[in-house]
Amino acid sequence: MLKAPLQKLGTERTDEGLYGDGRACAQVDRTQIDGGSGPGRVAVVTGAGSGVGRALAIALAREGVAVCLVGRDPIKLAATAAVARPFSPVTEFQIDLTVEDALQPLMQHLERGAGRLDVLIHCAGVIQQDPMERARLTDFDFQYATNVRAPYALTQRLLPSLMAARGQIVFINSSVGLTAKRPDIGQYAATKHALKAIADSLREEVNPKGLRVLTVYLGRTATPMQETISRQEGRAYHPETLLQPEDVASVVLNALMLPPTAEVTDISIRPMARPKGN
Repeated sequence: MLKAPLQKLGTERTDEGLYGDGRACAQVDRTQIDGGSGPGRVAVVTGAGSGVGRALAIALAREGVAVCLVGRDPIKLAATAAVARPFSPVTEFQIDLTVEDALQPLMQHLERGAGRLDVLIHCAGVIQQDPMERARLTDFDFQYATNVRAPYALTQRLLPSLMAARGQIVFINSSVGLTAKRPDIGQYAATKHALKAIADSLREEVNPKGLRVLTVYLGRTATPMQETISRQEGRAYHPETLLQPEDVASVVLNALMLPPTAEVTDISIRPMARPKGN
């Protein structure tokens, strides 16, 4: 597990410390991190091609963590890898997580190549908004497969390695995983409530074995998914008013680097500026 506390953010910034498009990475004062807290560790990040997954993968790489990037779009994965690779080993896996057999290359890499797994971060997800009267069950099935079954199955497959390392699991959830007081999101919110249940139950199972489980509930975040949602809702997309993926990466990195005497179980983050309708 990443063991040392993260004492400071923003203590150093260089051109190499950017995400590749001018945004600053989560920064730490490395004098506060003991040797071995990052280098030698291995993380799997799903949804690593864009948004929060991309930001987290790059932030972990900057701490010397070897990162396995998982996603469906090889071009986006390659773009993330290009930014992360100067800091730490990065391996790309083009995987449809709804197809269980597709996990085999990742499993083989972790077993034969990396030899361990310390952190698993679930960022992959899909959303379809419709009122119940015209919502399609096929859309519900796809959201369930991606948002619920896929992270459950992946966690189940990787759990032995994570327990051996006394590692950590992070579920990136949504604020609608806590309350669904908005129209048209019944299907999506149901899958996010289910993901919360998986994380909560798993935490009780693995806490005695030294494995930490964190769920992060996000408000509207400046990601490609949110841009699509805004367009579907007929609202202007103003990413500068939303939670930034790098904000999320900073918070998660802090939690991952807590000493083993502490466990953060749930974090809710929302934009400081709350557009009407949030």
